[in-house]
Amino acid sequence: MNTIISKIAIAALLSGFSLFAVADEMKDAARGNAKENKIEIKDFAFNPQTITVKSGEKITWINRDEEPHTVVSVGKQFKKSSALDTDQAYTIVAGAPGTYSYFCSVHPKMTGTIVVTP
Repeated sequence: MNTIISKIAIAALLSGFSLFAVADEMKDAARGNAKENKIEIKDFAFNPQTITVKSGEKITWINRDEEPHTVVSVGKQFKKSSALDTDQAYTIVAGAPGTYSYFCSVHPKMTGTIVVTP
């Protein structure tokens, strides 16, 4: 087991990854925790506007604007959020593979896309 961990640590260093980040990922994997993907709501935009995740991973939106925003699935593939005030977050778990479009119901020009892979 230590040999495997040593090889992973060396590979991480050679690839420019932080050992702490690799260690955290390994702990999460050992605990069975799904990866969490963050989308920041800032300057009346979803950043990133398009995100690709695996089915079962968490997706969290965090509102960094002073105005309230919502997260609403165009095709009702996931439950819509309530109005998010500054620094409030909303999290879902990615469902079946596919492409999911969403928008802010308060500011409909704000749109985003989630691509869910198997």
